[in-house]
Amino acid sequence: MTDDLHTIDLNCDLGEGGTYDAVIMPLVSSANIASGGHAGDIKSIQEAVLLARHHATAIGSHPGHSDPERFGRRAHPISPDAAADLVLNQVARIAAVAGDDLHHVKLHGALYHQVGRSEALAIAVSRKLAVEWPHLFLYAAAGSPLASIATHEGLHVIPEAFADRRYHESGELISRTEDNATIESANEAATQAYEIARHNVITTPSGKQIPISAETLCVHGDGLVPFEIIQAIHSLLAREGIRITQPIHH
Repeated sequence: MTDDLHTIDLNCDLGEGGTYDAVIMPLVSSANIASGGHAGDIKSIQEAVLLARHHATAIGSHPGHSDPERFGRRAHPISPDAAADLVLNQVARIAAVAGDDLHHVKLHGALYHQVGRSEALAIAVSRKLAVEWPHLFLYAAAGSPLASIATHEGLHVIPEAFADRRYHESGELISRTEDNATIESANEAATQAYEIARHNVITTPSGKQIPISAETLCVHGDGLVPFEIIQAIHSLLAREGIRITQPIHH
């Protein structure tokens, strides 16, 4: 156990029809709740918000492409205005249930990557959010164009890294079309979470360490063993004196 105070947020994508929501919700500090695009309907949103409130877990909107057949993981051509409207409409859907408890926005799947990398999409989404939802945190990939653009537009960005995904030496996520994209070992994911939280690094499959500075760690709720991964992260971070806590406005 170390003496210096280290904290990190642990977020998970929930309300997507997975079987683990009830056991995962108490263990994470932030929940990204499917907002009716890639998954989710009014009933699942209400259930997830109720569960999050019960466990004092931060409630987030998780907008994705309106493509439930492919779970929002296929990129669709989209204009900046359409991307902004897509995000804002889904945020409003959760806000209608969560009210003032809505804490953050985190894009999902292909939309996360498209808006994260495209300057035009990032500007459009950030500007709309800054007008309509200026108090919400925006969870965005650490070092991405979206993170810097949204900050410039006045949003409070929480830079994110993934505990259960592998990274290229460039700092980009390995595509899900490749065999080694996801981490399915709870111990490996926990080790990656610890390295990010304590040392601001990720070890790539080649063994090279790359720098990454993140304030929130994501575990995907639809992975093979999300509950086991989150348990392992809890155990290791607690052992190392790193506290899991949600971002708060100062």
